[in-house]
Amino acid sequence: MPAVGPYPLLRVDGLTKRYGAELAIYDAAFAAFPGEILGIIGPNGAGKTTLMETVTGLASADSGEVLWRGELLPVARRRNSLFYLPDGVRPYQDQVTADVVSFFAGVYRRSAAEVDAILSSVGLSSVLHKRVGALSKGYNRRLLLSLGLLTPHELLLMDEPFDGFDLRQTRNIIAVLRHHAERGRTFVLAIHQLADAERICDRFILLAGGQVRGSGTLEELRETTSLPSGSLEEIFLALT
Repeated sequence: MPAVGPYPLLRVDGLTKRYGAELAIYDAAFAAFPGEILGIIGPNGAGKTTLMETVTGLASADSGEVLWRGELLPVARRRNSLFYLPDGVRPYQDQVTADVVSFFAGVYRRSAAEVDAILSSVGLSSVLHKRVGALSKGYNRRLLLSLGLLTPHELLLMDEPFDGFDLRQTRNIIAVLRHHAERGRTFVLAIHQLADAERICDRFILLAGGQVRGSGTLEELRETTSLPSGSLEEIFLALT
């Protein structure tokens, strides 16, 4: 786990989101520190996607604040600091994959060497000739990840980053994310597969029913639940 300083990169305080009479997120609070991989953990329907969409400004919050380096971050400025990779999207479906990558590389002024390194690390090079709409679920996920890594944003939020990967592929992507985190990039990952989360995340935010039920490192959560050797699954069940 990276050394966590006293000042978070991102802080969320009292975030609440309603859809009509339904309370989707209630009083959520957490922080993400530079260079860490933070997991938003919970089953399908826990509110993970809604939380990420509200943090990034894609969905409006009913109350609460999002702060960046200790200062209030208005919705209009969030796209400059946060880059969100949602689940299930397929950008530019009619375009050739290589052209989409080239467009992003041009926008963010990435060198050919940087692009090649990212494409190789995520395993996308072999399908660059295909149209985005023809990519498999796993390769579309690799494309989204490569686009996120091409951006200069310090913090990437990713919804279900391992969906569509087998065990070996997941391990490879974990290594890629860890590589970038070790170089100072921060990741907030929404994950429902607890075994994957336990392998990659430095800290965890446990979400159930739209509420944060626990947070901390695995060791801190074990201490909270008096489960000294508990798995993340056992801890989650104890707290929810």
